[in-house]
Amino acid sequence: MKTFKFILLAFALVCFSLSAEAQRGARIGYIDMEYILESVPEYQEASTQLEGKVQRWKKDIEKKNDEIEQMKLNLSNERVLLTKELIEEREEEIKILEDEMLKYQQDRFGPNGDLDIQRRQLVQPIQDQVFNIVQEIAEGKKYDFIFDKSADVVMLFAAKRNDISEQVLRSINRSAKREEAKNRREKREIESREALSEEEEEAVSERESAAEAKKNERARIMEERRRVRDSVRAAQKAQFEEKRQRLLDERQRRKDSILKARQGTGGPPTDGEGDGDGEGN
Repeated sequence: MKTFKFILLAFALVCFSLSAEAQRGARIGYIDMEYILESVPEYQEASTQLEGKVQRWKKDIEKKNDEIEQMKLNLSNERVLLTKELIEEREEEIKILEDEMLKYQQDRFGPNGDLDIQRRQLVQPIQDQVFNIVQEIAEGKKYDFIFDKSADVVMLFAAKRNDISEQVLRSINRSAKREEAKNRREKREIESREALSEEEEEAVSERESAAEAKKNERARIMEERRRVRDSVRAAQKAQFEEKRQRLLDERQRRKDSILKARQGTGGPPTDGEGDGDGEGN
């Protein structure tokens, strides 16, 4: 409740400040942290790896739970055959395993568990980078307020022109490219790109997007042509195979017809029969 009251108070102060600043034309911007995180390849890769760990932890818990349930079932079936001491011993064993499973579950998924810690470790470096970049943009572009659209502060309306998420993302990508630059030429290209104004950067990005779109369209056309060519070749091959098979079948029918005709007339004389006739003469 205290936290909620504090948030309301802070929000009221912000609204009051906004009202006061509006008299002199306050400049306000916002970012979408969720969009930025989803657009950073390193975060996505690490997030995928973490999801793999989560699935393994869940399987471990399911396996432990299945073992406990099987032990409970066995005890239920054998209870009438066991002494009181053995029953209590098995129940104690089951209780120990249940406690271990619950502890494992809390250690992995509970508050301050492995999942919570690793998520913070995953997000924190990017959040710190975003914070520093926002500070630079705010000072350079003379923003009075910059909010996080995905945070707890509810934004009832936000004009797209005030969204600086793309600027933040471009700065993050530039930093990554600077680290990946292998030679001076690449570094100079990155530095010259960073020297562009926002309008120039947008124009260059539009040209690059248009060029990429043309490249993709050419690739699509070439792929379509290849698909049609392969389809024609496949049809021609099928026709050839069909014609070849008809010829083979026709040849086989002729052979079968000749053989049948020979068998119907007694067939041609054998070598033995020919020699016998010669001796009779």
